[in-house]
This record gives sequence, structure tokens and C-alpha cells, in this order.
Amino acid sequence: MVFLSRFRLVCGLGLCLLPAVRGQTPAGEPVKIGFFMSISGRDASFGEAALRGARLAVDDLNAAGGILGRPAALVVEDNRSLPGESATAVKKLIGRDKVVALVGECASSRTLEAAPLAQAAGVPLVTPASTNPKVTAVGDCVFRVCFADPFQGAVLATYAWKNLGRRRAALLVDSTASYSVGLAEVFSRTFTGLGGEIVASQKYGGGDKDFRAQLTAIRAAGADAIFLPGYYVEAGLAARQARELGLTATLLGGDGFEAPQLLEIGGEALEGAVYSTHYSAESADPLSRGFVEAYTRRHGSAPVGLAALTYDAVRLIADAARRAGSVEPGALKGALAATRDFPGVTGRTGFDENRDAQKAAAIIAVRGGRCVFVESVRP
Repeated sequence: MVFLSRFRLVCGLGLCLLPAVRGQTPAGEPVKIGFFMSISGRDASFGEAALRGARLAVDDLNAAGGILGRPAALVVEDNRSLPGESATAVKKLIGRDKVVALVGECASSRTLEAAPLAQAAGVPLVTPASTNPKVTAVGDCVFRVCFADPFQGAVLATYAWKNLGRRRAALLVDSTASYSVGLAEVFSRTFTGLGGEIVASQKYGGGDKDFRAQLTAIRAAGADAIFLPGYYVEAGLAARQARELGLTATLLGGDGFEAPQLLEIGGEALEGAVYSTHYSAESADPLSRGFVEAYTRRHGSAPVGLAALTYDAVRLIADAARRAGSVEPGALKGALAATRDFPGVTGRTGFDENRDAQKAAAIIAVRGGRCVFVESVRP
């Protein structure tokens, strides 16, 4: 691998530019793609995984000639996992850096901060993993390459009922996160529709670390499953505290669980937990295998779903430019909307009338201290 002298990285200013970095360098001004994520702060594991996937996509694009013969460049902003920072980041990316498209965020609440700005500017925004239905409802400039919460919530509720035999579920919801609230609503509606009972519904605020009061109430309600539609930090902490309180209920979660730190935080308390996500590195698809091998060579570990989804998001923008014959944002938006069968590492991607991708969900279980792929569930 040859790294060219043109490589420039300015992270002290919250900005990273990655032009062509291997193979033959495309010519001309770089095509700037804006990237905003939680690279530091509470959800930094998400941002790190996404950034790795985006950088690999840019490298692969440039090795193949770039975007319409011009080098692809990633312009990176860190929102530090904080409310309000995604809007600030996107204002910079659009106004200062003149990006042609945006990739971000993973958290629905942070994407919802940014989406109205992208819509007003007419700049396409492709989110790798924001699952709340409200995200793409913002307008015709907003796309997602992942499934949405109505599908994920229904998959989890159905799996808990049919496959795990759970009948009495409790909810532990982050009331400050659109992702958590929306997913809990769908899970509850589906689970009760199947004949199950929601025996307790407890709330917490993002960043909380003590869930003992909520878990004590759940224990008193006699739940045999706890649905925690939150992120990996809270999931790991809640799992430990639940076991300390003698709770044996199965812990269920969504794609917010997926991070290497989940098991580091929760340890043995997570044994038996089940969650849904967008992708498994165990996929036998040839495109996926090539991505996993390239990612593992570079980082020494297999990719999580967010890395794969972000890889697809960046390459999808380049594919739209190829089909449009232009990197003008309006042309990109039209080409993205017309996407029907893009061959991505997370599967074939096409957008419906709401600009939502119809994708399968991977069911993952924690067994023997590992996150193990169980099965794939399609819409």
C-alpha cells in the first residue's frame, strides 16, 4: 500500500481531508463528501467504526479512479456525542467546505438535528444507521441505507415471542433519544399484538449510569425479558446491575448494542442477551467477504455493522454520481432516489418512495462471551 505525500489530516480543527491514498491518483479538484459522527464522547465507538468504513470506501474509490475521474475526499466533523453539535457540524460542512453530499449520523436524534439543514440547502444526506422513521420524513434530500425501527422493533418482538418463548416483557427506555422511544413503541405494539404483556415501562436519561431503581421495579413486575432500546454503554451497565439485583430476564436490544465495548462493559452479565443489527461479518456473500478481509487487514479485527453500512453509504454516493454524470447536489439527489439494486457489502440496496432501504436484520446472541450470528430475517 502506497501513501501519497498529498495526504493531509487536520484533526485538531475537527477537520480531516482524505484525498486519494493508494493506487493511481485521480486528477482535478477533490469531490468532497461531508462526514459527521460521534468520534469522541459517550458514543465514540460508533463514530470510530463508521469513520473506518468511510475511509476504506474513499481509499477503494480512489484506487479505482475516484468519482468521475476526480479524487474523493472525506471532510470529517466530530459532534462529540453532544446535542446540538451535529447541526453545527453540518452548517460548517455545507457552508464552509461546500460538500456535495453528507454521511451521518448513527443516532437518530443527532441525524434529526442535521437533516433539516441538509434539506434546506438541497444537499443529499445519507445516514448509515439512523432507524427512527422521522429521519427520512424530513424531506426528499434524506436517505438511509439501513432498515427502519418499525421493521427492527417488530423483528425483536416476534423473535422474543416465537423463538425465545418470552411472554412478560419490561421496557427500559432512554426518554431523551428518538431512537430509543420509537423502537420501544414498535416493540410494545408488536409484542402485545402477539399476545404478550408489557409488565413495566421504565425511563432513564441519556448518560445515566445507575439503573437500579428502574430495574428493581422491573424485578417486582416479574418480567421474563427486558427490552433496552439504547446504546452499548447503558446496555452493559444495565446488564451488570440487573444481574446484581438477581434479575434473570433475557436482555433484548437493537442495533445500538453493537460495539466491541458492549462486552467489555457488561461482561458475563450479558450472556444470553439477544439483539438485532444490520450486518454480520460472518456473511458468505463475496462482496462482504472482500470487505471483511480488507478491513481486518487494516484494523486487525472484523468490522461491525456500522462500518459496513458507512462503507456502503459512501460508495452509494459515488455510484449515484456515476449514474448522474455529475456531482452537483441536485443531480446526486435524483440519482440516489432512483437507486434500486446497488450491490453493497450489506446486501442489495434500493430506496422505496420514502427513501428507506429494505434490508434484512441480523439476529445476534451473546454466547460464551462472544457475539454470535444466529439468523437473518428479511422484511
